[in-house]
Amino acid sequence: MAIKNLKDLYLDQLRDLYSACKQSQPIVAEMGSAAKSEALSKALIAGNQGIAEGMEVLAALCNEHGVDPTGEHCKGMEGLVTEARKHALETDYADEDAQDAGIITQYQRMAHYAIAGYGCVRTFANRLGLDGDAAKLQECLDNTWEGDRHMTKIAEGGVNKAAV
Repeated sequence: MAIKNLKDLYLDQLRDLYSACKQSQPIVAEMGSAAKSEALSKALIAGNQGIAEGMEVLAALCNEHGVDPTGEHCKGMEGLVTEARKHALETDYADEDAQDAGIITQYQRMAHYAIAGYGCVRTFANRLGLDGDAAKLQECLDNTWEGDRHMTKIAEGGVNKAAV
């Protein structure tokens, strides 16, 4: 698809963000299973539910604009998933608390990528006068920020201290 204007870019980025979310789901589930902290495991399960809810919003918006949400492959998230697998799951950790800290690190890197994506498409929707789209995307952005803040609380509330 040739990008001729901001609307085309908006639609392209919705699809790219959908791909990013889809790619992140399996690794977040794997990290949730690998986490030793019960709070971390529960947060990752909730995070995966949040990712699924965001995908539903993105798919609905794409469909409303007549585009297939599955038409892109996000290379950025592909790299983040590779890094998460390597640094959170495949690294030989002698200490499970240190692994939990690594899991939080990798989750937050992926969350920050999603935050940037949601922020951009929300801003595009605002500029395009797509107020309904912008409101839905703002909710996804807010939820992603909240998940990130919750991970920080888990890290600062005990995981990082235990990993020292």
